[in-house]
Amino acid sequence: MARGKKPLIENVEIEKIAAEGKSIAHVEEKVLFVPNTVPGDIVDVQVTRKRKSFMEGYITRVRKYSDIRVEPFCAHFGVCGGCKWQNLPYEMQLQFKQQEVIDNLQRIGKVELEGIRPIIGSPRTERYRNKLEYTFCNKRYLTREEIGEGDEVERTPAVGFHVPGLFDKVVDIKRCHLQDSPSNEVRDFIREYALVRGWDFYDIREHRGLLRTLIVRTSSTGEVMVIVTFGEDRKTEREELLGAVAERFPEITSLLYVVNEKMNDTITDQEIVCFRGTDHIFERMEDLRFKIGPKSFYQTNSEQAYNLYSRARELAGLTGNEVVYDLYTGTGTIANFVAKQAAKVVGIEYVPEAIEDARVNSALNGIHNTLFYAGDMKDVLNDAFIARHGRPDVIITDPPRAGMHPEVVETILRAAPRRIVYVSCNSATQARDLHLMDAAYRVTAVQPVDMFPHTHHVENIVLLERRG
Repeated sequence: MARGKKPLIENVEIEKIAAEGKSIAHVEEKVLFVPNTVPGDIVDVQVTRKRKSFMEGYITRVRKYSDIRVEPFCAHFGVCGGCKWQNLPYEMQLQFKQQEVIDNLQRIGKVELEGIRPIIGSPRTERYRNKLEYTFCNKRYLTREEIGEGDEVERTPAVGFHVPGLFDKVVDIKRCHLQDSPSNEVRDFIREYALVRGWDFYDIREHRGLLRTLIVRTSSTGEVMVIVTFGEDRKTEREELLGAVAERFPEITSLLYVVNEKMNDTITDQEIVCFRGTDHIFERMEDLRFKIGPKSFYQTNSEQAYNLYSRARELAGLTGNEVVYDLYTGTGTIANFVAKQAAKVVGIEYVPEAIEDARVNSALNGIHNTLFYAGDMKDVLNDAFIARHGRPDVIITDPPRAGMHPEVVETILRAAPRRIVYVSCNSATQARDLHLMDAAYRVTAVQPVDMFPHTHHVENIVLLERRG
């Protein structure tokens, strides 16, 4: 292999699963990362990235399929970038996720682990999501195979998912297996309705076009929310489309729209208008109801959210007398879920709208022992705040993927709760934070939970108990 060239390597045997949904092999003392493969596959690989110690590439030919490989169930496998482990048996997915958690906690956290529990698998490995967001694009993504054929290929409009790493490329999705009806049906209806009328899909590079994004939310109560984002304020077309959607899908209980003329797709800072029905739906967990607005966060796998929160509540060991702090509370789901087993729950979250949702959910369920505060965690959670609200007996923390700010960790250590229940979607940053607390706390339970089958993502709960 000459320096700087990107070779085609033949007869590469895939050895094991790696992080982020890739697999690895070794070629000439370099690690080679290859997506969409499983251990035992023998493939030819076109290298796309070459560094001193590793390479990355994609399959050009499969010479022998592994005995453990299973047939992917989705026609878009390997193209849209989601569900990268469809070709790996689900039991093996769970084994790898469990081992990844343990490896990260030990290698990065350098902590002793007690009470390692088996990972909790998802009851459903298809149609488990309660929320999907689709993107409209004026030109669909062409695969390498289509481009390689050399013929002129029509770049028809698309509605689907972004290609990983390519902000302006969208795979036209014909059927997604991640969400129950009417997700696919609503997407397909809007696509065809717009195409027949010649309406323009959004040009992501030029930032113009009528149809921009589509969000479909379903709930365990049977309610359906649909949010259509328009890139331009064209009232006639907008009302015609929304009226047609409402007529075709009477099961939609919340039909909303946004006119977003900004450069980015986020709608959290935009006015969301209710066209038909209510401006919210509800989720249910045990005897609690949670109001979900268009900007509300809720775990996207409802069944596994219950398993996650119930295990966190169990590990908290509440007797009804404790002061509990719920850090990064979001819309207060965990706070309200544990409130009946605590004397008082104090929730803190950065997003003011989420805190308003948390208060609404407490009121909705007749919960009167919760308090919620909005602001940056490192600024809100300080010694004065703790003196005002009481030293926590238990802290439940569920930070974003980046983990907790070092100042937050320092404040927690000064507060010295008896127990800390640390919920994380990134066991690497969780491990880093555990290392910072290791002198004062020991890990007494580890509980991985698989929220996202066929992906490399895994949630993990760790129970920390104060030493001495």
